[in-house]
Amino acid sequence: MAGAEMLVHWLRPAEKVAQLVVERRGWDHVETALANPKPILFVSPHLGAIEACGIHLAMRIPRQLAALYRPPKIKVLEPLMLASRDRENGLAAPANAKGVRLLLKTLKAGQTAYMLPDQAPGAGDGVWAPFFGQPAYTMTLLPKLARQFDATVLMCFAERLTWGRGYRMHVVPLPALSGEPVADATTVNAAIEDLIARAPAQYLWSYNRYKRPAGAPKPGEENA
Repeated sequence: MAGAEMLVHWLRPAEKVAQLVVERRGWDHVETALANPKPILFVSPHLGAIEACGIHLAMRIPRQLAALYRPPKIKVLEPLMLASRDRENGLAAPANAKGVRLLLKTLKAGQTAYMLPDQAPGAGDGVWAPFFGQPAYTMTLLPKLARQFDATVLMCFAERLTWGRGYRMHVVPLPALSGEPVADATTVNAAIEDLIARAPAQYLWSYNRYKRPAGAPKPGEENA
């Protein structure tokens, strides 16, 4: 279902996709954040309709939205994906040094960014933190960006409604971060778990969240 709707969302006019979000819960947090000059960091895991969530934000937020992405495994799909994510206020940023610099520039300008927090980072770019009771190598980039730019961090996802009725957007503020990498990664993972609990059947459980990246230490060995 996720693969089929992704292609539809890439090909359909952006405003048509944005209109598929027929209900929004917690949108007042977005409005409060927009009333503040601080940048906003939207964080959406592999849950629900990822493309619809990002497109709705790009169409409804009066700021530039830089979205960090990893190229699809099917290379021929990348131009299509980029054409979709670069529409309106959207700006696709590859998950490499160039893309991170683009994210930094966007947040420094007081704009907005969109990230998936449950992708396994490369060695040295993460720490081990619990995720549903098991250690998962979790990115440190998100907390670093939030602290560096004093950004408002909003967790979000677009829940699929039954019978093709569209999507329900959920927006929840991320609890305060401490500045300690493992504690912050634990906070982020707990927030992801809370979102998943709202629609557990719509999480991409097939994604290997618990893999150990090449060169990364074993759980509990970071300080060994």
